[in-house]
Amino acid sequence: MSSSKAFSADFDSTRYRLLTEASEAKDGDCVLYWMGRDQRVEDNYAMLAARGIAKEQNVPLKVVFPFYTSFNDMSVRQFTFMSKGLEEVERDCRALNIPFMVKVSSPDQVAETVSEAAKEHKAGAVVSDHMPLKIFKEWNAAVAADLDKSDVPLFQVDAANVVPVWVASDKQEVGARTLRPKINKLYSRYLKEFDKVEANTEKCDLGPLTNWKEVLGSLDAKKVDLSVSVPSTFVPGRTAAMAAFQDFCDNKLKKYADNRNDPNLDVQSGMGPWIRFGQVGFQRLALNVKKLGKYSDGVAAFIEEGVVRRELSDNFCFYNSNYDTLTGAAGWARESLQLHSTDAREYTYTKEEFEKALTHDDLWNAAQIQLVNEGKMHGFLRMYWAKKILEWTTSPAQALEWGVYLNDKFSFDGSCPNGYVGVGWSVMGVHDMGWKERDVFGKIRFMNYNGCKRKFDIFNFVSKYEPAAGNALAAGGEIAVEKKAKKSAKKQKTK
Repeated sequence: MSSSKAFSADFDSTRYRLLTEASEAKDGDCVLYWMGRDQRVEDNYAMLAARGIAKEQNVPLKVVFPFYTSFNDMSVRQFTFMSKGLEEVERDCRALNIPFMVKVSSPDQVAETVSEAAKEHKAGAVVSDHMPLKIFKEWNAAVAADLDKSDVPLFQVDAANVVPVWVASDKQEVGARTLRPKINKLYSRYLKEFDKVEANTEKCDLGPLTNWKEVLGSLDAKKVDLSVSVPSTFVPGRTAAMAAFQDFCDNKLKKYADNRNDPNLDVQSGMGPWIRFGQVGFQRLALNVKKLGKYSDGVAAFIEEGVVRRELSDNFCFYNSNYDTLTGAAGWARESLQLHSTDAREYTYTKEEFEKALTHDDLWNAAQIQLVNEGKMHGFLRMYWAKKILEWTTSPAQALEWGVYLNDKFSFDGSCPNGYVGVGWSVMGVHDMGWKERDVFGKIRFMNYNGCKRKFDIFNFVSKYEPAAGNALAAGGEIAVEKKAKKSAKKQKTK
């Protein structure tokens, strides 16, 4: 990691990587921040870095956002959430006299779009934020190669993680137990308050406001499902995110440590969608809960989930380019799954049957309906949900593909490291260990209906999501209320 005279002395050089041969800002008309993952103005190290370089160079900061017309299996649901959040970003930028430019781009044109913007605005340096997914790496590499032709540096700043992913570890970690001590050692150094972003002092042409309806209308209808509903469960933007987080702190955090794995108890933070689109960074949330001075168990559990577990997902995707295929699994898991890939399955379903929640399992159906209707599934249930897809598909590779597809299509926080690793943990044992060998699963950790029943009231959860039970009966299964009745009758008989 190279240092650069482009940055002010007080900017932590470990926060950025230099992606070009050029390392010093050139004389130019501006510094360009290529916004991607971190879609916010405040509490954004990439924005602060870009503004700092601009101040050192005595030029204005400009922001460009390439709005891609498709991305993996994202539906109009996520694109709408993203665009609404970006509306707030645009307003915040304009309030600071910072031009915010949206450039509609197909995925294969994003790098070209950024390079052209750098040339058009005569940028003396470009700053990007960090996302460890393959396509983002490809975009950054292509932009870096083009900028090097004109000796313009590209600095990449990790503004998403509390501890920058390349600082936390220099390798793919086995699991939370190996990353946790490394994070804990560095945590206090990086968990600090943010500076405020300074306004441009130069006269800037802010241009007209973005026509967001037109931007959304540019989505590639062949690749983006425009029929998926856009529920109101999560209101986009940083302002809404912080209001929701305040509600979590006031009413849920005290119960979080003991009850977060019960889908019937609404004690989770629900911040995933806002974090996924960078409308809020976890460092801000961690700072805020630390200031509370109470609910120590809840705070510790929340930090564990948001820092260690979330940053572990970034670590996996950063160091393992096969994060979305079985090739990325550990050797023991890959061999075990292969050995049991032809085992007989009691049930198998098509992708459409999964999507429409038409299985024999009322709990699985309810979890899928929650995902489709609300845009997010309870975290504990996603583990069960994904493991049943492994059990009810014809191969582990198909299970991983369909699990990722469903999560990316319907979940507000899909198409991100946390989503890939969440499905990967369930299907191919990512960050887990080998367990007792069994049919279909091999050594992958097993979860079943009875195990869930011991943890929470299944009937209570299923009853909230029609037609989960009816679909299960139609598929030849039993439902929670019947199982409960049978268990009660059996107890009576043994008395």
